Formats: sequence, C-alpha cells, structure tokens
Amino acid sequence: MSAPTLKIGVSARILHPQRGARGLQSKTLQYLEQTAAHWLMSRDVLVLMVPAVDTGGLLHRSNIRLSDYARHLDGLMLQGGSDVSPLSYGEEPLTREWSGDRLRDEYEIELLHEFIEAGKPVLGVCRGAQLINVAYGGTLYQDIAQQVPQARRHVTDAYEKNLHEVRFEAAGGLARLYPGVEHARVNSIHHQSVKTLGRNLRVEAWSEADRVIEAIRGTGPGYVLGVQWHPEFHPPGDDTVLDSAPILDEFLRAAQRAA
Repeated sequence: MSAPTLKIGVSARILHPQRGARGLQSKTLQYLEQTAAHWLMSRDVLVLMVPAVDTGGLLHRSNIRLSDYARHLDGLMLQGGSDVSPLSYGEEPLTREWSGDRLRDEYEIELLHEFIEAGKPVLGVCRGAQLINVAYGGTLYQDIAQQVPQARRHVTDAYEKNLHEVRFEAAGGLARLYPGVEHARVNSIHHQSVKTLGRNLRVEAWSEADRVIEAIRGTGPGYVLGVQWHPEFHPPGDDTVLDSAPILDEFLRAAQRAA
C-alpha cells in the first residue's frame, strides 16, 4: 500500500486594508506565493494555506484554532514577505519603514509553536527563518546596511538574481545534507537578519563575505530549519546555484515520519 499523500500547510502572507481604498484593497487579503506552493507540489504533496484565525469575529464566529491545523497537517512552511516587527523582539523600530507586521508575527509565532508542540516539522524561508529566531527568543538586525555597515548588499533591485556565497557549518545538518560541499551560491533578498541567536537554535550557514547568519536549525526534539535564502527560486538543474532538492526532501521525510 502506498503512503498517504502528505499535507503541508503554508503560512499566509497578509495584505492589510489601505486607508481610503475601495473594493478589494479595502479588505484584508491573505495569500500564498505561487512559487513556494509549486516548489512543495513538485513532490506531489497537497499544499494548503493556513489562514490567520479570527475567533472573535463579529460576523462569522468560529471555534477553529490554529492547533486544529497543526493536528491535521503533516508539516508547516513559513513564507517570506514583510519585515518582522522589532516590537516582536523587544525593540522599537529605528525608522517607521522598518515597523514590520506585528499582527502577522503574532499569528505565525502561534502557528509555529502549535506545529512544534504537535511534533510536526517546520521549514522557514527568508522571513520565516527570522520569525523562527524571534519565536525562540532571538533578535534581528533591523537593517543590515545600517547596523552591519561592513556587510555586502543582501538585497538589490535584481531581487532573486542577487546572489552570494554561503558557507556551511562543518558539523551542521546542511553540511551532512550536502556532503563535500563547503560553500554554495544562493539568492539574497533580505535587509533584516539574525542578530542574537534564539534559545535551542544553532547556526547552519553564514554569508561567506560578512558572516551574516544564513541558516539556523533547532536543537531540540522535532525538525525546525530556517534558511535565509529562497530555495523555491533556485531553478532545478541550474548548477550555478545550490540545489534545493535536498532541503525539500529532508523536510518532507520529517513530515512523513510525523504523519
């Protein structure tokens, strides 16, 4: 008998209502970035976006909790997107433009903890890696260019075509996943990054040029991995960038064990 099809949840990106807007832009929108979904679906898994839950809604009340998703799904991917709010790790924004999305932070941190408590694996991508660090008590650089002036440019108008080298920690899980590979080229689309590492986390990869943290992994029970780059943007078969298949397959093996 074949194994049941895995069901992977993906946290929602959130667009908040714009002041003075009409129509769709006057509503809260929760959405899934297509490339992230297609990357997961390349392994024939079912992908379901996990919406933020409004249990106190005046129009449509619900008894559904985020814990219900953690119970019924086999794993969670935290998407990229908006900045993590400095308020979520006990700081004030250095500028208004770096205020981030506190509401999304609260929703995703709760969602992350529900999956961890349910023994289900979690993979964080870009913002998702930063969110994992904050959820474990860590902090972030609000803006690499301002707070780490010696660092290379980690975000440019080239978007996913902005590339740099990362080096794997010799004893880490990524090093075991890519035997014989000490460093690799990945995309870079972020102006925030891990500053103080959260509890029960270890560094898995660094930006080779400036030591900016590029990947973290949980050291406790269960599977928790965060990568600062977007593996879903690496074209399969392109040997100029890191092959993302081993990361996806490791995550899905953990989901299979938890199913």
